[in-house]
Amino acid sequence: MDISGAVGETGQGGLTGRIGLGFDWNQHWLQSDVGNVTGYWDTGITHWAGGKQAGGRTSVSFAPVFVYEFGTKSGVVPFIEAGVGVSLFSGTEVGDHTMGSAFHFEDRLGVGLKFANQDRVGARVIHYSNAGIKQPNDGIESYSLFYRHAL
Repeated sequence: MDISGAVGETGQGGLTGRIGLGFDWNQHWLQSDVGNVTGYWDTGITHWAGGKQAGGRTSVSFAPVFVYEFGTKSGVVPFIEAGVGVSLFSGTEVGDHTMGSAFHFEDRLGVGLKFANQDRVGARVIHYSNAGIKQPNDGIESYSLFYRHAL
């Protein structure tokens, strides 16, 4: 299990802050000299600040995240991550966006470094959208820097 924190910005300039819990799958697939695939379950709470319509929103999210770790023989391991999950916002307007619904899908991409003690630092982009379930479907992104501490 790990705890994480992230600070970021939306595409419209609003600030985001996120805390999360991660649960490693403790599985490795496609192991080779280049690297391997692993992953974790991620759950988090994000605060969305800024915007003229609706600053101060909160979202809760849950996602499976796949991770490709490169060169697993050194103390510092570069990685990329990707996942698709679900989220629930505290309203249908976030910042300057009318989201159409409070339920959204969460798509993420990230890059970073994993250290020998299993802590991670990196950058990620997370896009939230209701996938056209309800209109309007403006969607919103968070571009953030994160730190995950292994417990």
